[in-house]
Amino acid sequence: KEHLLLAKQVGVPSIVVFLNKEDQVDDPELLELVQLEVQETLEAYEFPSEEVPIVTGSALLALEALIENTEVSDNKWVNKIYDLMKEVDSYIPTPERETDKTFLMAVEDVFSITGRGTVATGRVERGVLKTNETVDLVGLGDTKNVTVTGLEMFQKTLDETVAGDNVGVLLRGVQKDEIQRGMVIAAPNSIEPHTKFEAQVYVLTKEEGGRHTPFFPGYRPQFYVRTTDVTGKIENFTADDGSETKMVIPGDRVKM
Repeated sequence: KEHLLLAKQVGVPSIVVFLNKEDQVDDPELLELVQLEVQETLEAYEFPSEEVPIVTGSALLALEALIENTEVSDNKWVNKIYDLMKEVDSYIPTPERETDKTFLMAVEDVFSITGRGTVATGRVERGVLKTNETVDLVGLGDTKNVTVTGLEMFQKTLDETVAGDNVGVLLRGVQKDEIQRGMVIAAPNSIEPHTKFEAQVYVLTKEEGGRHTPFFPGYRPQFYVRTTDVTGKIENFTADDGSETKMVIPGDRVKM
């Protein structure tokens, strides 16, 4: 339920359901009941239950079969995983790459190549980047403009990288200790860092996997934005009617 709620909150348009541990269910009717319950839950979160593919299987037994024989071609549990991926390929639409927007990539990892420079790796969120172009390195400190001297993906050198690629970007004029996970590489002057923001929030209940106690202004949660992991502070809460509230309990929807 928590996954469905989060998927709905962030606007995931299509999902495929995999019911794991089928090997532990002896009664086919019980499996059907579980599938009906899943469909009801999908409906509750406004997903088209009659359309969403539901695949049953056992991930553990499929993994064990492949570990024993990587060439296995006729195993019930391995075939279930293939069935799952076929449903994903047919039901989930291919995401459109946003190549017409300004370049943006969140930094996932950083390392140095002796004699060449510093490499930042990550997934390109949008735009196109070519070698010898300049980019801004943006974080909580001062923004720094640097030059891209190389691009590499899966040990192959590239002339350009586009949205959706997982790529390593070789940068000139910056040391390894000047870059860290959570920073972003962006087209020059296209973005700026912020230390305050307003958010519309739904607080998960205990049954949904959330907290079971209220919290108040001054609460310090952990924020995860792209690859950033940082502690923040909530200054105030605003209820749906625009009034300021001094306490938030699980199940509330508030602005903060």
